Amino acid sequence: MSEKNKELEAAARLETIRHSVSHVMAQAVVALFPGTKVAIGPAIENGFYYDFLLPAPISPDDLGRVEDEMRRIVEARQDFARLAVSREEALARFADEPFKAEIVADLPPDAEISIYQNRDASGAVVWEDLCRGPHLANTREINSAAFKLQSVAGAYWRGDEKRPMLTRVYGTAWETPKELKAHLAFLEEVEKRDHRRLGRELDIYSTHEEAGAGLIYWHPNGGRMRTSIEDFWRREHYRGGYEIVFTPHVGKSWLWETSGHLGFYNDSMYSPMDIDGQDYFIKPMNCPFHILIYKTRGRSYRDLPLRWAELGTVYRYERSGTLHGLLRVRGFTQDDAHIICTPAQMEAEIVEVLRFSLSIWKTLGFAPEAIRAYLATKPEKSVGEPAQWDAAIESLRKAVEGEGLAYETDEGGGAFYGPKIDLKIKDALGREWQMTTIQFDFNEPERFDMTFVDSDGQHKRPYMIHRALLGSLERLFGVLIEHYAGAFPPWLAPEQVAVIPVADSFDDYAREVAARLKARDLRVSAELGDARLNAKVRACQTRKIPYMLVVGQREADEGAVSIRLRDGSQMPAMKVAEFADYVAGKVESRALEL
Repeated sequence: MSEKNKELEAAARLETIRHSVSHVMAQAVVALFPGTKVAIGPAIENGFYYDFLLPAPISPDDLGRVEDEMRRIVEARQDFARLAVSREEALARFADEPFKAEIVADLPPDAEISIYQNRDASGAVVWEDLCRGPHLANTREINSAAFKLQSVAGAYWRGDEKRPMLTRVYGTAWETPKELKAHLAFLEEVEKRDHRRLGRELDIYSTHEEAGAGLIYWHPNGGRMRTSIEDFWRREHYRGGYEIVFTPHVGKSWLWETSGHLGFYNDSMYSPMDIDGQDYFIKPMNCPFHILIYKTRGRSYRDLPLRWAELGTVYRYERSGTLHGLLRVRGFTQDDAHIICTPAQMEAEIVEVLRFSLSIWKTLGFAPEAIRAYLATKPEKSVGEPAQWDAAIESLRKAVEGEGLAYETDEGGGAFYGPKIDLKIKDALGREWQMTTIQFDFNEPERFDMTFVDSDGQHKRPYMIHRALLGSLERLFGVLIEHYAGAFPPWLAPEQVAVIPVADSFDDYAREVAARLKARDLRVSAELGDARLNAKVRACQTRKIPYMLVVGQREADEGAVSIRLRDGSQMPAMKVAEFADYVAGKVESRALEL
């Protein structure tokens, strides 16, 4: 058996274990809390959950009791037995279970309906659930030391805010206790790196439900970091042959009707605003505005390719239950760009975009081996000529293979208006994040009647490529905070240097050092005040400042600084000018290490 097949088999086995444990959990909850109504309980990545309508609220403190009951069920060695039933029999069996009855009623007429029963040693049915399966043969295949219930949350039935709010219990399950222990350690590290907690502790950003959910407030520390990234982004784009444009935040309804957004994207757009009797929409995307700039005058093949980039803030409606810190928001700034080119230029442009993206990610600390590409091809319903699709897909494939990137093909996964490449990056914990998108568009050039005059004097349709390298600045910051656990490289760190006098008699020298470093455009604080030296050092370490300069009599006499790094290690003492050169060099080169 190949390694790939072994991996698939192991994954299928683990999914079956988790699905079986979810049934055991549901059986335990029903036993402990009579009157409970059960909904659904699938296996998910790294675990499982089950949704319940409970007679009374439960809390995380109740999970230990549920685990104990689950272990009793596992040790009873109950069989999982599949039973095929008719629709009528299923409705009769689950007459007192409204969520199960609704699922049965919604099944297609020809659907096969199955029930999984838990049977004791005598063969008697002790619990049953509507389920497709599969399940283990017997609960003895579950290691009672390899599962754990983790949390309690709320979830609307079928994700509909107008339906009942259910209690969702999450858990994780593995084949062995060793795997469970490793996973829990991983989750502990994830918790330490949670960008929402670190964002608050490092004073980077905040959200304010009372003013509007999913909207980000950047604090001065976040503003410094964001400015560093934006300055880097602009410089690299100018060097890469892009021009930077700025466009409005709202546009009349005809713009979004023409682009097609009101037809296929309306659920993610905010309601219109009536201005002078006209409907205006706040923009969910920047592309129609860039097209209007293109159409301000006639274009020749000699003008192409045009590469226009914008750090454009857009607004998209997300359900409140899906919002998550910086990673899922309603207002965000895309590092957006559109390349308008001739068909003959398409392949070279795709190659250059991909190389550009990899270069940006490398600077941010993600090497090519940490990046995987996903090539999404033509869906069943699409616009554009087949030859256009074939050429575009081949260009994308050649670019990915030419850069030696690992990739997977998502057959039929492209948008109706064109194929795309998505790049996912792996962070320090091995988690994949969807970031870069390179998307062809055969739709908008047609809808907006975009043309250029070719070398033969004929008006022709250009190709349009949508491209976001970082995705959005908000999501990027969420990923970077968690990747670096808040300990950013010097060029990104909101506070790069702290100057700490050993006593208040050296405050003046600390101010002098800080001023000289600020003159080199470094982000510096002078840690003055009555706190003891050790307390100041600990505070700066908590703020994850890369360099802490301790200054006293000797340093003042020699015009020097003693250098302590945030991990507690020391560097040799340096003259102030020498240290300024050292750190400025790290910042200018965007070095990842201190």
